[in-house]
Formats: sequence, C-alpha cells, structure tokens
Amino acid sequence: MGIEIREVKSKKDLNRFVKFPFQLYSKCPYWIPPLIKDELRTFSAKHNPAFGHCTAKLWIAYSNDEIVGRIAGIVHQKEAQKDGIGRFGWLDFMDDLAISKKLLDTVEEWIQEQGMTKMHGPLGFTDMDFEGMLIEGFKEMGTIATIYNYEYYPVHMDTLGFNKVVDWVEMEGVLPTSLPPKMVRKAEIIEARFGLRSLKFNKIKELLSFGKGIFKVLNESYANLHGFYPLTDEQISHYISQYLSYLKPEFSSVVVNSENEVVGFGIAMPSFSRAFQKAKGHLFPFGYLHLLKALRNNDLADLYLMGVSNNYQKFGVSALILKDILQAFNHAGIKKVVTNPMLENNHHILTQWNEFQGDSRIHRRRRCFVKKFV
Repeated sequence: MGIEIREVKSKKDLNRFVKFPFQLYSKCPYWIPPLIKDELRTFSAKHNPAFGHCTAKLWIAYSNDEIVGRIAGIVHQKEAQKDGIGRFGWLDFMDDLAISKKLLDTVEEWIQEQGMTKMHGPLGFTDMDFEGMLIEGFKEMGTIATIYNYEYYPVHMDTLGFNKVVDWVEMEGVLPTSLPPKMVRKAEIIEARFGLRSLKFNKIKELLSFGKGIFKVLNESYANLHGFYPLTDEQISHYISQYLSYLKPEFSSVVVNSENEVVGFGIAMPSFSRAFQKAKGHLFPFGYLHLLKALRNNDLADLYLMGVSNNYQKFGVSALILKDILQAFNHAGIKKVVTNPMLENNHHILTQWNEFQGDSRIHRRRRCFVKKFV
C-alpha cells in the first residue's frame, strides 16, 4: 500500500492523532483508553509547561486517505545538550512494516535536522507521560498510567534496527491479610531512631499542602533513572493540579522529618483500569460515574509512585510508606495490587515486593529502544 505521512498542523489533525488508538484497539480487551481531554492538553503549549524546554512535532500516516499510524518526535533541550539524543513517542501503527518504517524514518529525519545523533523511545515529554513499549504480558491489564501495544510492535522495532536501552517491569502481588510483624517493628524503630513521622490523610487538601515537597523528593530520587529530568516549578504546579487533586488521600503516605520536610512518599489508588475502559475516553457525562464506582467498590489497587530522599534511602523509610499503604489497603478490602513500570535495575524498589505473599510476579515488561544514526 502507498503510505503518506502528514504533519499535524490543525486542531482537526490533532483530534485525529489522539483518537487513532480508539480505532486501532477497538476490539482489544487489554487496552485502556486515555482521557481524550488530557491527551489534547498534553500537546498544547498553552497547557503543558514542558513546551518551555521541549520542541515537538506530530505526524499521521495515511493509506488511501485512511489513518494507519501515528508518531510524535520530541527534542528535550537538556537531554539534547547532554547526550545529543531525541525522542519518539505516541507510536501506533497497523501491522505493516512499510507503515512503521515510514513513521520512524520521518522522526529520524526531523531529529537529525535538530542536530541529534540518535533517538530513543517510546518516551513522552517527561517521566510522567506514557513511556516504554510492551514486550511481555500482552494478555495482562495494566494501570491507567501505562500504554498498551500489540505483540507485533517490538518485532517491527527489531526488524528496523532498534536496540534495547533498558526495560521496565510491572509487578502484581497478593496482599498479606495482616501487616507483617517484621515490617511494623522496622517502621517503629525507624520512626524512633531518626525522628521521622508518617502522615495519614483523610482530606485531599491535607495531601496537597505537601505537594511541592513530594515532587522535590521525586526530582531527587529519580534523578539517575533513564530518561528522567527534574521537573521545573511550573511543571510541578501543573502535575499537582492535574494528578494529586484526584487522589484518594487515604491511599497515600508522606514521611516527614523533625523539620516537617518530606523525605519519602508513596501514592496508590484503587484501580481505574476497567472504569477507564467503560468511560471510553470521556469523563462526562457518564465516565465519572464509573470512576466513582471504582473508588468505592474495588479489590484491586495500583501503586503509582514511591520515592525516598537520597539522604534517607539507607534508613528503611520505604518500610514506613508501605506500612501505611498496606494498612489502608486492608481497611478498604484491597486484595491485589499492581505497580506502574519500575526500571529492572532499580533493586531498591523491587526488593520491597518481599513484603507481599509468595505469588507476586512480574506480569508485564516494557522496553525503551534506541537507534544511532549512520
């Protein structure tokens, strides 16, 4: 088939770009539709502070005037200056090598024009965006913060000469029916020895008052992770408004020191995966009802983020965080938990899964690919 690549230049084009996956995955039971409004805002310089230090272009692939693929190219200024590398993301395509090749070639050409010597992805503007291509677990349900792709995607990447940079793993575990005594004792010792307190929240306003401290720890503890660059103050305010405002405060834990400074945090939520599938990309008029139902009646939870300040990572602060979250899970009747992607070499976080029962497992794996330009 003849493939034509067209750059996204209008609101109509952007709507087509955002809605293409709804067509591609319409019969897939494992795909979780994103909120269309959030996707549109992500590509808006007016709403997304990342455009202050990122340049981006979007393209759509057509065959006989029908959409058959899409891709985004991103150049992050700090990453470009440091490593001479650009990004590709929001990559979706039908199972035809001619489509995936033309999409990736288009981004490669543009990124080379920006002076880059290689590109990697799938990645977004920041670590808070969708990232990583699924390579294992195609018949598993993820969290709303992850993306799905068909099994043929990584086959195309290998065929087109892309190589692995790093993998992320997503874990699934069964919760213990009661708090492990060893964890409780460890948490008590850490609180007493280092003058730490774990805070419990009943209202979202209480959690939001620690929002900047949470993202400060996130910037510090994630600094050495692949593809992560510290969020600016403007981005932090944006994410506090976009994400923290909708959390279930009881499922979050914040640990502070004697100066009331945040030194660790954990954020979890009842799983919204099925609710998002029913919402079909829209909160209104009925999508919000599915989310409310998931909040109130759910035995599955998602562990979104956890971070500990570098100065406290050897003190076992994560035990305090997990104790709080597990306690909230048990109280709410949560029986199973799944995580967002965790880097395969992030042993500090992965070892925390020892607190779960023996049938915890890696249920999905995703990859960041790289290609060096000739």
